[in-house]
Amino acid sequence: MNPVKVDGKNKKPKLFLYTLSTCGWCKKTKEFLKDRGMAYEYVDVDNITKDEQKEVIAELKKRDAPLAFPIIIVDDEQLISGFKKQAIEEALTQ
Repeated sequence: MNPVKVDGKNKKPKLFLYTLSTCGWCKKTKEFLKDRGMAYEYVDVDNITKDEQKEVIAELKKRDAPLAFPIIIVDDEQLISGFKKQAIEEALTQ
């Protein structure tokens, strides 16, 4: 699985997104982060192989994450499910 890297002037916190290429909320999340100059990586889960999708699902289950997109992982610790603007803002300012 090769995540897409999006460059930005703000590299902290470390952000990783699981998204779907057709998801409007996923697109809003990416745009929201871009507007704030955030660097992040993401994987469009619908554009990876079935085996890679199984790995993603296993990873998300391990984190007790719902299978709803987008999913943002902040500093490999905090998980935000969905486009929750306030929660994302708070995570970016910690």
